[in-house]
Amino acid sequence: MTINISRRKLLAGAGIGAGAIAVGASATLLNDGIPAEPSSILRIDALPSDDPTPGWFHTSRVRTPRPPLIGDAKAPWVVIGGGFTGLAAARQLALNFPQDLVILVEAQQVGFGTSGRNAGFLIDVPHDISAPDYIGDQKIARNILDLNKTGQGILRDLVEQHNIVDAQLRHSGKYQAAVEDSGIAVLEAYRGGLEKLGQPCHIIEGKDLPDILGTSFYRKALYTPGTMLVQPSALVKGLADSLPENVHLYEDTAITAVDYSGKETVLHHASGTITAGKLILANNAFGTHFGFLERRILPMFTYGSLTRPLTAAEQASIGGHEFWGVIPADPFGTTLRRTHDNRILVRNSFTFNEDGRHKPGATEKFRKNHRLSFERRFPTLSQVPFEYTWGGGLGMTRNGNSFFGELRPNVYGALGCNGLGTVRGTATGTLLADWLAGKSHPLTEFLLSVPKPNYNPPDPFLTIGVNFTLRKGQNAAGLEA
Repeated sequence: MTINISRRKLLAGAGIGAGAIAVGASATLLNDGIPAEPSSILRIDALPSDDPTPGWFHTSRVRTPRPPLIGDAKAPWVVIGGGFTGLAAARQLALNFPQDLVILVEAQQVGFGTSGRNAGFLIDVPHDISAPDYIGDQKIARNILDLNKTGQGILRDLVEQHNIVDAQLRHSGKYQAAVEDSGIAVLEAYRGGLEKLGQPCHIIEGKDLPDILGTSFYRKALYTPGTMLVQPSALVKGLADSLPENVHLYEDTAITAVDYSGKETVLHHASGTITAGKLILANNAFGTHFGFLERRILPMFTYGSLTRPLTAAEQASIGGHEFWGVIPADPFGTTLRRTHDNRILVRNSFTFNEDGRHKPGATEKFRKNHRLSFERRFPTLSQVPFEYTWGGGLGMTRNGNSFFGELRPNVYGALGCNGLGTVRGTATGTLLADWLAGKSHPLTEFLLSVPKPNYNPPDPFLTIGVNFTLRKGQNAAGLEA
């Protein structure tokens, strides 16, 4: 999932770091946040729960979910999380170990959770908002570029190999657009950073944007051609339905407790257990509920609305290209897309959801923000209603680094995607499975070498500081919102 919220802005003021979620059960922690041998079963104190109206899910192909696990199961490999990271890890494990059973566990339905709730951008270029040129250290940036392109390539190849046509994957590029002076300054700085990396990009002046976007709202945009756009829920569903035969996917199977006391990990669910020879956590912020990375991953939510399809007359009234994606120059601004079925997506607004679950009433509240942003950009479409409004979770870290590698003996993770789960999760899930198979890759060495996610202050300081910074940033976004 792309996210444009600045860690620098989010963590400003009270020294707040992006990354905390409480583990309900007690566990003895080592200095690096990894638990020593727990003395008892760790109870999972918050199970994934999302609002029922994700537009991408309901407008994509209807599929029959795989049934939940009933009773007990055992496998050499068990992956928790059926999003981009988990699907990639399970697929690659199955290919690396074709004689082994791989169990993939998803607490909800595939495509219904976070991986099906993002804006559908598969972005290639790095975007370090904390750096003056939005690139920062060029060596790190080149590794991030390689990582993102690796994820893109894997997804592109799978879409072609398995004919996942309803994913609507298109090599459309992206427009980063601005209306305020501060936003325009961001575009110029970012262009300079991309040119240092040798990445193609160009500025488009405001007078030329209506012919592309169908709106005269923006004063300037920076176009980068390497981004792909997708229908994210349809893509995730297609990836799940094309897994190798030795992957057993269980949906609607929430893990309620975990026992690390033996050589094998025992996972408890509603009607039995799963015994894992090796466990891979690919459940992003919910990985902290499994006793790892406590106070290191911050569960944030962002919100989107999707219109009904535009009529032919409405399409003619705005003009522009039939398919495009816009991200804002201001991190608290509005993301826009015109979709393959002629809907308009509007996404903005953020909340800190301490337990990683949706907050009742949030979608109704933020639909009003989306309405205002939509009508500012498309005044002639003021009568076009939203069909769906939803929230989607993501896991951010204070220093922007994800966790990759071993959490404890026979337990591994790729966690903390920082809003880049589409490409980054796909790449890290695949690389983790290759690493476990003894395959080396320069990107694996890079991921293992970067600092782990930083600790964050305890509550109530964390919650107060993050909520204050979110309100301040969203209020200061001006017309970019």
